[in-house]
Amino acid sequence: MPLHFLVAPGGRLSGRVRVPGDKSVSHRAIMLGAIADGTTDISGFLEGADSLATLAAFRAMGVRIDGPEQGRVRVSGVGLHGLRAPVGALDMGNSGTSMRLLSGLLSGQSFAVTLTGDASLSRRPMRRVTEPLARMGALIDSSEQGSAPLHIRPADGLLGIDYAMPVASAQVKSSLLLAGLYARGETCVSEPAPTRDHTERMLTALGYVVRRSGNRVCLTGGRRLTAAPIAVPADISSSAFFLVGASIAPGSDLTLEQVGLNPTRVGVINILRAMGANLVIRNAREVGAEPVADIHVRAAALRGIEIPVDQVPLAIDEFPALFIAAACAEGETLLTGAAELRVKESDRIAVMAEGLSTLGVRAEALSDGIRIYGRGREAGTVFGGGQVQSYDDHRIAMSFAMAALRSAAPIEVRDCANVNTSFPGFATLAAGAGLVISEQAA
Repeated sequence: MPLHFLVAPGGRLSGRVRVPGDKSVSHRAIMLGAIADGTTDISGFLEGADSLATLAAFRAMGVRIDGPEQGRVRVSGVGLHGLRAPVGALDMGNSGTSMRLLSGLLSGQSFAVTLTGDASLSRRPMRRVTEPLARMGALIDSSEQGSAPLHIRPADGLLGIDYAMPVASAQVKSSLLLAGLYARGETCVSEPAPTRDHTERMLTALGYVVRRSGNRVCLTGGRRLTAAPIAVPADISSSAFFLVGASIAPGSDLTLEQVGLNPTRVGVINILRAMGANLVIRNAREVGAEPVADIHVRAAALRGIEIPVDQVPLAIDEFPALFIAAACAEGETLLTGAAELRVKESDRIAVMAEGLSTLGVRAEALSDGIRIYGRGREAGTVFGGGQVQSYDDHRIAMSFAMAALRSAAPIEVRDCANVNTSFPGFATLAAGAGLVISEQAA
């Protein structure tokens, strides 16, 4: 059912908030728990549509999974070779992570399987994983455009490869490593820039030997994973909307609890600090294989910056929210080297530029980034209000909702149902922190 956000102008964010569990970690907890020996107890699991699609896929392949119930899931692992052929295709919904990672894991199975997705996912590029997987011996057919559905047939044994990724992508890296679990010999992946390393961390936590040296990660196929408890931290990507909201709304004073601070995911913090944000990290600790901390954020006068290229892979999912911060900053913000944003759930460069322009902020879309002319005005309004389209992109929808904190008039964000893919309960949580938001059925 179509869903829209209506957000009243003004307000501030305050109090203590814990956003839902990390989506990337939740996906991997189900996948690796399913092929481990023994029972994996997961806490903090994200009960969003994307991670639930991964959970449903493994249930369809014969894995007993109890829950989720208040973020708790119990996965009865079937071992590396215990998955069974599903009845019918596996529907990944809107989840690119599910499709790309499963394409690697399922390439090593003894049965055929088809991966499908919704209209948005079916437009997203899959050759970036299917081509290197084919070099390993995987048999995967896609559409003429190189997109879903993906038809995976049993291969006569996979072979490990040494692959240098042309573009930094944690999904490609993880897909090849998961295929490498089933390959003869060693699989190595080199990346041109650091990307999130949740797969490597979780494999290690489950007893699988992973060798890392600089930008290169390797593993040898055929070993076993041993079940262990997995605690999923609060998602830093979901936290980003609140980090930006509290930074731009005068009088805000907000603490985000138990946020995952994996060093390959902290680009949003680094960029906001470079813009002058008032962020304090407290109670830093390790939870399982992941570092977590509380983040205290207060409103600050932001300034436009040229975003360092080395921060782009560390903040690739958080840029829609960062563009709202840039609009509220004094001076220009320039992002380049982020062509990956063109092939997310939407073309996030074009869609954000369109929405910012609708709300009265000058923004120029570039082939690999964007230039935003911030309006500053520490105590005044930045956005003019109006109706913006999210194009069914969850991160676009939540970003423009936060823009209302510095708006002169209400903002209506259209087509927000896909917010449930990553952040179920967003409107309720945001309202509790001070955003005057309501959901309206179309």
